[in-house]
Amino acid sequence: MKTVQDYIRTIPDFPHEGIMFRDVTTLFGDARGFRIAIDQLLHPYAGQPIDKVVGLEARGFILGGAIAHQLSVGFVPIRKKGKLPGKTIEQSYTLEYGEAIMEVHDDALQAGEKVLLVDDLLATGGTAEAGIKLIERMGAEVIGCAFIIDLPDLGGRKKLEALDMNVHALCEFEGD
Repeated sequence: MKTVQDYIRTIPDFPHEGIMFRDVTTLFGDARGFRIAIDQLLHPYAGQPIDKVVGLEARGFILGGAIAHQLSVGFVPIRKKGKLPGKTIEQSYTLEYGEAIMEVHDDALQAGEKVLLVDDLLATGGTAEAGIKLIERMGAEVIGCAFIIDLPDLGGRKKLEALDMNVHALCEFEGD
């Protein structure tokens, strides 16, 4: 029986030499693989109250939309700066070479809502941490952070766990 990891394609030297890019589009493109991933991302949160699913740009939108549909709850996108049309709040975070800014509509979440944060990949944790900060600034509570892939050598899980986050990943790739 195939695992989620079996559906993920590795592309060497993308986007730079020495990087092993983990491509989840092959997982998304396979109906069975996609169903397995969504079901497994949801499994640890079965029975927990979840009011909204938040997806991080861009592949987190695909996962988050499917998970929100399964849970019959709303979906909230957290996007790169300048992509949302309404009034937003923003959070900067550190990249390998510089900074970036994530935004969310300032009325997307209400105080007290329980939120599941979703993305395809956990690397250094910078994007997820920015998302968590945005969610918490609106008074909502992150009940978990779900990812398809964890790259443990880059320390993202440890960063999120240091923020008292429950982190769930379906598979790991070493050395990235």
